[in-house]
Amino acid sequence: MRALIQRVSRASVAVNGLEIAAIDQGLLALVAVQPGDTDSTAQRMAERLCKYRVFADANGKMNASLLDTGGSLLVVSQFTLAANTSKGLRPSFAAAAPPDTAAQCFDQVVTAARAMTANVQTGRFGADMQVALVNDGPVTFLLEV
Repeated sequence: MRALIQRVSRASVAVNGLEIAAIDQGLLALVAVQPGDTDSTAQRMAERLCKYRVFADANGKMNASLLDTGGSLLVVSQFTLAANTSKGLRPSFAAAAPPDTAAQCFDQVVTAARAMTANVQTGRFGADMQVALVNDGPVTFLLEV
């Protein structure tokens, strides 16, 4: 499982022109499920999303997590993060989990994150989404579990 996380001052997701989720300060996580990801993989990713220290502490160092700051989490499925781009001019998506498996594992990430923090929003799995964000920093990391 991979997640591209971005520290944001705000982020939102729209489907068919209608906003379905929005957060203020927190993290936007674009998540790709890969073959072999399990319940424990989903749990570990949720923990990393909620506990990864990318926010400033009292000394201005990246030493505080989403849980420490009380920020929000917007989780969006993005199978293209699983693409193999190492050769050719077209990505291969063989490393992405099949949609049914991916949806279940993605939902497990969201459920586990919601058990840790109150404000977790999501996009719509499998939908054509428009994601808007203001990256704070910019701060962006690729997490792999």
